[in-house]
Amino acid sequence: MFQDLMHPHPETALIKAKLAQQIRDLIIATNLTQAVVARRLDVDQPKVSNLLRGRLNDFSLERLFRFLNLLGQNIDIRLSPSPDDTGRVRMYRKAG
Repeated sequence: MFQDLMHPHPETALIKAKLAQQIRDLIIATNLTQAVVARRLDVDQPKVSNLLRGRLNDFSLERLFRFLNLLGQNIDIRLSPSPDDTGRVRMYRKAG
């Protein structure tokens, strides 16, 4: 999806979008206002608005993880062997 848009870091953009969706879903499920969320996340209300609108340039993955923690969520990152099972390490290179 983000590759089609020629995003410079499509994998990161996709992860950030998924995290932002989780945050949005939590906010909607709890009926919190943007002002209350802003106080809880220690940001100003326009940042919450940007987050909810998918404007994620100002948010790092770490920051989104912290927001999820502040909203009562645990983060569980899992690693697993690559599907080709060759034992080789795959390197992802930045385009350009």
